[in-house]
Amino acid sequence: MPGPLSGIKVLDLTRVLAGPYATMILRDLGADVIKIEQPGIGDESRNFGPFKNGFSLYFMSVNRGKQSITLNLKSERGQSVFKRLLAHSDVVVENFRPGTMKKLGLDYDTLKASHPSLIYAACSGFGQTGPYAEHGAYDMIIQGMGGIISITGEPDGPPVRVGTSISDITAALFTTIGILSALHHRNKTGKGQFVDVAMLDSLVAVLENAIVRYFATGEPPKPLGARHPVITPFEAFASADGHVIIALGNDTLWTKFCEHVDRQDLILDARFQTNADRTENHGELFPILSEIMSQRTTEDWVDALGKIGVPCGPINAMDKVVNHPQIQAREMITRIAHQITGEVEVPGVPIKLSETPGDVNAPAPSLGEHTTEILTAVLKMSPDEIAKLRQDGVV
Repeated sequence: MPGPLSGIKVLDLTRVLAGPYATMILRDLGADVIKIEQPGIGDESRNFGPFKNGFSLYFMSVNRGKQSITLNLKSERGQSVFKRLLAHSDVVVENFRPGTMKKLGLDYDTLKASHPSLIYAACSGFGQTGPYAEHGAYDMIIQGMGGIISITGEPDGPPVRVGTSISDITAALFTTIGILSALHHRNKTGKGQFVDVAMLDSLVAVLENAIVRYFATGEPPKPLGARHPVITPFEAFASADGHVIIALGNDTLWTKFCEHVDRQDLILDARFQTNADRTENHGELFPILSEIMSQRTTEDWVDALGKIGVPCGPINAMDKVVNHPQIQAREMITRIAHQITGEVEVPGVPIKLSETPGDVNAPAPSLGEHTTEILTAVLKMSPDEIAKLRQDGVV
């Protein structure tokens, strides 16, 4: 069954993570994505581990299903080929530093003159405007500048990076949302537009209550370890054999929990009667709950509290995540086969659509794997023309 974006053609000039993750989502949802890479070099993430039989599984994980052609965009003939492909495309996505595409004469303002319906998405570290626009950025830099490191980790501890490249991923998600919004607008008006997404903007956008807490108090929020800043108890505790998380988001759940552990006295304790009370007196409540939670195993707590409707869960390492029955039932681990790596496991599609579901149905391409196929099928080039382009280093 074709995905919801079936028929949408994407020219993908992205590399490493933020851009490729966005175009991966488009491909998972049915778009045709042609990844354009530099001849002989390709996306630098092809050199990032881990590897299987010499092929990067990092690259595999965010480029599945795409087609790869090599094209030297610094050459006039390469640009000519790009513009011919553009005539068959709906969307261009790039994540170069602002100004790079303008130097090549392939920026949105230049291209829209002849392609007014084109949707052109640029995902960069700091966006297309502002004093930092032309600065380079990596996830760790953005995590620091965007403030998320300042609220991550243990109180008074050293800086701790969020364990995934969250500024890349959030930028990818917002880029995808921007592209889909622009497609919807084009369906109504016929007009394309420029989509400008910054990693820094995206990270600030998901800081949620950390920002409002600052404005409400005038004090910058600090790391709180595994606890929630405004809901208590809502954190991890040591169990008899590991750790367990309880998340009691209202007073009714608090009452259920206290009754279950036979501590009705805590319900009546003036220090803990409301969520605001419990949060204000967290320092006094935490050791009480720590003693209670240490008496049983994580599995015992998850089973017992789950039966009475109290949110509770383990802290799973990756081996338990990928084999969890809920993850398996939702098909969030899927397998794809590649000619070099053989079968590998990658995350599935988290968007479940009833009529036009997405799918992970092809591996990431080898460098330039589809060059001949695309130049022949799309641009109707002859074998001799393609051979000449290869000989001259254009593809």
